[in-house]
Amino acid sequence: MSSNLEWYFSKMGARVKVLDGTLPQRNRRWGTMDEAPKVSFNIGQDKEGEYFEIRTDSGVKHDLVVLHAEPKERHLLLLSRQIGRRGKAISKQKFLCGHDERHWFVAAIPERAPVSTVADAKMALKPLEVREREGVLGVSWRDSFRRKNAAFVRQGEWFFVPVVGLKADPMLIHKNERLSRGNGGKAHWADECYRLGGESVFVSTKYPFGISSEEFRALPEKERSMGGFRMMRRDAAAYVRGEVRHPDHATVVLRDWHRVLMNTENQSLAMRFLTFLD
Repeated sequence: MSSNLEWYFSKMGARVKVLDGTLPQRNRRWGTMDEAPKVSFNIGQDKEGEYFEIRTDSGVKHDLVVLHAEPKERHLLLLSRQIGRRGKAISKQKFLCGHDERHWFVAAIPERAPVSTVADAKMALKPLEVREREGVLGVSWRDSFRRKNAAFVRQGEWFFVPVVGLKADPMLIHKNERLSRGNGGKAHWADECYRLGGESVFVSTKYPFGISSEEFRALPEKERSMGGFRMMRRDAAAYVRGEVRHPDHATVVLRDWHRVLMNTENQSLAMRFLTFLD
């Protein structure tokens, strides 16, 4: 472990606890032991408040290195490496650790993004459509890191991009609709939501990402009737209007329709290392 880890976190006003050899067994979630995470990141809480919690697996050597820190912005970029028997890294992941509005957070960075700074990590978490729109509108580098600019409004992991001329079918507008990335975290709630396209799937606690109609029909009748399933649409284009609320973020008000885009965190294999759910 990096001997400077606590120092870097304290410089941005945070605490970190590294608990070696305490990673919970999660073999049921992964096909093989090799696929299972060897380290996990979470936001814990004790009588002193929130802190970053890092748990490692027993019998595996780990290396945690702060690649870049922005103490005034309360963000840092962390590299996690698992070391094999021959002293070579067998796996590595990058995480953006920081503070957003009211709470600390950890975000996994997509492996395909060559990031080395906090700014790189923030840009890598933006959907391609958002970055392209910023380029077209000439959004400045400084404004691109705000929660709101000419290209988007952001609330946590969700980006809302203005849409001109959208005419929603009133019969298909859902009221007080939840926005969730399907990992069991706290949902964001929108006054109005309109969806186009996508695939109909059956969603439940056991199948948070949904299963197709064929997969649903293949389940035992008892599980189908008592599994708590509800019909949803996966990969649909979603548009929201009105207030968007979340207990950990300030409410945003969208007076016109905005396209809903999630950050790129779900494109990262490192997402499986996070136990913290927004």
